[in-house]
Amino acid sequence: MRSRTGIVAVTVLLAAMLLGAAPTPAQVPPDGGHLTARPRPPAAVAVPVVQEPPVELPGGGRVLFPGRRLVALYGHPGAPSLGVLGEQGVAAAIQRAERVARPYRALSTVPVVPSFELIATVAQRSAGSDGDYSAESSVRSLRPWVEAAGRHGMLVLLDLQPGRAGLLDQAVRYAELLRLPNVGLAVDPEWKLGRHQRPLQQIGSIDAAEINRTSAWLAGVVRTNDLPQKLFVVHQFRLSMIGHEQRLRTDHPELALLVHMDGQGGAAQKLATWRSVRAARPTGSRLGWKNFYDEDHPMFSPARTMARRPQPVMISYQ
Repeated sequence: MRSRTGIVAVTVLLAAMLLGAAPTPAQVPPDGGHLTARPRPPAAVAVPVVQEPPVELPGGGRVLFPGRRLVALYGHPGAPSLGVLGEQGVAAAIQRAERVARPYRALSTVPVVPSFELIATVAQRSAGSDGDYSAESSVRSLRPWVEAAGRHGMLVLLDLQPGRAGLLDQAVRYAELLRLPNVGLAVDPEWKLGRHQRPLQQIGSIDAAEINRTSAWLAGVVRTNDLPQKLFVVHQFRLSMIGHEQRLRTDHPELALLVHMDGQGGAAQKLATWRSVRAARPTGSRLGWKNFYDEDHPMFSPARTMARRPQPVMISYQ
């Protein structure tokens, strides 16, 4: 009598012959007719996500102050008349910035960072083709200075002398550079013109509302690109240069607002300007100080500069 297993095997063989297909081992159940479960495909292996470390400022960290002091050369590349930064090429300027910053290290309780303040838009005597009395440097011309400074652990400020141009319109021109972690923005109200004003005929001014629109945009650049805090500087040597100064916004955590005292002349005159600027600045802002090689009589030494109270967190040289 045939076994049940043998009957099943013969049945499979006959079916294959009738269909004209040669039987294969896979067509004959290996267990004598009992179905076996198909093997499961291997489970997908989870690939760990490697997160990039957050971008930091030169010298480390994501917040500017407290924790560092800036010593900057001010000027426009290739234009010695506009400041000491333009008196040499980029490599020599980096070396000079280091030399100027060096004596401050013995006077500062926080690290001193050599820096550049590049005039990106330069006030002009003539209106120019766009009628705004301001010559806007190209991103291409500034990039070598910005990138060289970054490679040497330096901070850079792009300074705007807007003439009749809108402050925010000029800032947006440099968005590509401002997306770099070591680049901040400076505003020079002295060179802001009213509708019927001309350069060098008066001291200009910018209302806090226009400055605030620009700082809000810059704060958005920081948030969108997950950048460390940026420095936002407003220059001042007369109180009239900043309209409604107490309305300047200091509550953007993405920015460090600094009011930079640009007074020049004799010691008594500079100190009087310092006291006025210090008293008028909005709560939450910090202070900077500028030394002039040619216009100060005499120029303050590093020790005398650091004797100011509060100590300036940015000192620039023009």
